[in-house]
Amino acid sequence: MKLNSSLKSHIWLYLIIFTLIIILFLWLFQVIFINKYYELSKTDQIKKTTLEIIRNYDDDEELLDKISYEDNVCIEIVKNRMTIYSSNESNRGCLISNYQYKNDFYDSNVNEKTYKLINPLFDTKTLIYAKKYNDDIVIFVNASLEPLDNTISILSNQLIIVTIIVSILAFIIGYFISKKISKPIENMNENALKLANDNYDFKFDESSKISEIDTLANTLNYAKKELEHTDELRRDLLANVSHDLKTPLTMIKGYAEMIRDLNYDNEEKRNANLNVIIEETERLNILVEDILTLSKIQANKDTLNKEDFDLVLLINNIIKRYSIYKETEGYNFELNMPSEVIINADKKKIEQVIYNLINNAINYTGDDNKVIINVIAGKKIRVEIKDTGKGIKEEDLPHIWEKYYHSKKKHKRNVIGTGIGLSIVKTILESHKFKYGVISEVGNGTTFYFEIRKTFTK
Repeated sequence: MKLNSSLKSHIWLYLIIFTLIIILFLWLFQVIFINKYYELSKTDQIKKTTLEIIRNYDDDEELLDKISYEDNVCIEIVKNRMTIYSSNESNRGCLISNYQYKNDFYDSNVNEKTYKLINPLFDTKTLIYAKKYNDDIVIFVNASLEPLDNTISILSNQLIIVTIIVSILAFIIGYFISKKISKPIENMNENALKLANDNYDFKFDESSKISEIDTLANTLNYAKKELEHTDELRRDLLANVSHDLKTPLTMIKGYAEMIRDLNYDNEEKRNANLNVIIEETERLNILVEDILTLSKIQANKDTLNKEDFDLVLLINNIIKRYSIYKETEGYNFELNMPSEVIINADKKKIEQVIYNLINNAINYTGDDNKVIINVIAGKKIRVEIKDTGKGIKEEDLPHIWEKYYHSKKKHKRNVIGTGIGLSIVKTILESHKFKYGVISEVGNGTTFYFEIRKTFTK
């Protein structure tokens, strides 16, 4: 069974362990290893003293006496195994009269050697460093290793007190540090649970003064905002799809009942009712196709079938479909295009883009019922579709490509489209990697555009 503990407990425990490790190192180096460290330090000292003697050696006994006094060492210089200089033998720890280590050094035939001996006069440890100055002269430097027992005892007592005080402080400070670090994360966890339950009425705190936690809080606030927006879009999508399905289904049912109950013997009225049923069925079919198209494109299951075709001819053919709107509602389509523009793209999808943008312009154009289509041939082919309507507020522009966003705006009419046209336009143009956008000013209409890499114009 895996045992989990809180972040606060982990931080607290790690701080205490870290403190104990520091205390352990203090005990090791200040008590247990102090003799060894002292010996190494003393060895290094007498080697440096020996090098200083070699650098300044010129039979100047006063200089040698000064070095011996200042460095608290005993110095003996031997030439051809005869002592030619010896510092004050009364110095504590001097071991100059002992010839055993001298004979050993001569017999070893090495240039330098270190000895650690017991001085029988004072019963103390003594370090001796022997080094050849030349073939005839050898310099012996020795220093007493002062007993450290009293010092170690004092340090041990002091470290016991330090250990107790530091351990208590580690427990207290560790608790408050762990609480400070873990508290913002605990709050984040509580808010994340709210987020999981579709509760967005809160904000992740970004004032912990811990950069990583504040960055995480900022990221979660952004995620919360996006989730809230997505959830709102989901509800709008369900409401609008339900409405778009309910209206034609209700009309289909009503007109079918009229045919059955009232107009079954009146051919003219029966045909008129059947035409309404057919139109509403087609409307349902368009809605389903648009939803499936968008799903396929967004799932990357709808591949592009690129080919060369005339964009101008395609737009002219699309405009012909709107002839009924010219005749019945007085729409005016203004076309400003070259005679021919050959592009390489997926013809059916570009047709769908232009068709949806024209539908959008018809739904939102002004009282003059005017829709303007420009094809500008330059370094790139730019297609613009303009309406003369009320325009779009600047804060709404980033959202117009979202599914059913039009339901939040009061447009002039809603006779064409399913509410996901601009989302399909966005997805298709992005799959082609074409630049696209919208320019709008409140009271001066809206222009949707996209740009295609130039192939051929005429």
